[in-house]
Amino acid sequence: MASIYKPLGSQDVVSTKTLLHEAIPITGSIVSGSYADANIKDYAHGMFQSVYDYPYLSSSANHIFDIAFGTSTTSPLAVTSQTTKKDNIYNQMAQVLVGFDKDGNIQNFDEDGDLTGGAKMDTCIFLPFSRLLVKDEIKKQTFSMRIGVSASFNEPFGNHVTISDADALTNYRINSPAGEYGILYATSSKDFDFAAGSTRPEGGNIHTSNTNTKTIGGFTYWRCGLIYYQAGVVVLTGSLLQAYDESGGTGEGLLRASAIRGGQASLTSSGTLQFFNQTTGFTGSLISEEISGSANAFRRRIDLIEFNNTVELNSTIHFCRLNHNEFNYSSNPTYLSGSNLRIVKGVNDQAVSYITSVGLYSADNQLLAVGKMSEPIRKDPSIELTFRTRLDY
Repeated sequence: MASIYKPLGSQDVVSTKTLLHEAIPITGSIVSGSYADANIKDYAHGMFQSVYDYPYLSSSANHIFDIAFGTSTTSPLAVTSQTTKKDNIYNQMAQVLVGFDKDGNIQNFDEDGDLTGGAKMDTCIFLPFSRLLVKDEIKKQTFSMRIGVSASFNEPFGNHVTISDADALTNYRINSPAGEYGILYATSSKDFDFAAGSTRPEGGNIHTSNTNTKTIGGFTYWRCGLIYYQAGVVVLTGSLLQAYDESGGTGEGLLRASAIRGGQASLTSSGTLQFFNQTTGFTGSLISEEISGSANAFRRRIDLIEFNNTVELNSTIHFCRLNHNEFNYSSNPTYLSGSNLRIVKGVNDQAVSYITSVGLYSADNQLLAVGKMSEPIRKDPSIELTFRTRLDY
């Protein structure tokens, strides 16, 4: 009876890694519309809101992402509603995604990822995406989010801004305890004229006087947030939903005030972006409304979210090479009848076996895995074979 074991050397084993990607579209109709908010779950703690793809009480519902708002202690906003919770949310996200400085203080989110200086984001919108969608990570330079920036709360999609991680494939940051992250940029996705017959200003719905810009491929992009690929978290600056006062005021938002007000460049109470209702803008909502209320208002401005997720598939491949003089005899006890081979009828007949399965054993001959053939494979002294097994994990 021949040995049933074939030792495998280092040259017979190879490890590989494959990245699989899946396109994930999240439409605004799912986020706010299709299910009359039955797919939106608010919690007693009031610190964030969860979005599901079906009414969340359904057994088939899947969690998609959460929405939360946070302000740092350096924020100029005098928050009066859920002040402690909004501070805690910012600190919690910052310590996980940004980390601590050398003195043990929580660092603020930085506009361009340079933690040693530069502009900070002290009023933020947080969108943690479900691991069901993100898998192992979000693929770089695939994220896109389109939001409506029209003044009307009831009709927010007259003008759009598109947010993307443009240039992230080769220009991302690694100075985060949560892994790699990229800069999010805002661009106008719809032309806007100051008035009939006038020339469309560069940037459309984005105000060109802002200095937090970057030129990519000949186009100007405005920094508006960060995306953490392995963590699956998007952080947007509150400036994205505020206007810049073109009349010389103090507004420091990214939006063109004239885009919101239909051609008028100054910011007035009637010219702010109606974020929560007909009178309250984004800043007013964050100051006086609960997080769930601000989340409701922000959801109704989401038109589309798209990205590709990533699944890292690690594989170990074993090559079991059978020489011409190996495994020509079956290990099945019924292969023999007494001391004779059942299949050998004459003295000139060659021994032959039919291989039906391959087992992978540990060093102490403990069976670890079994692979079955689709059909028996003939083996005799005139045949050499190589079996390839692959273990994915």
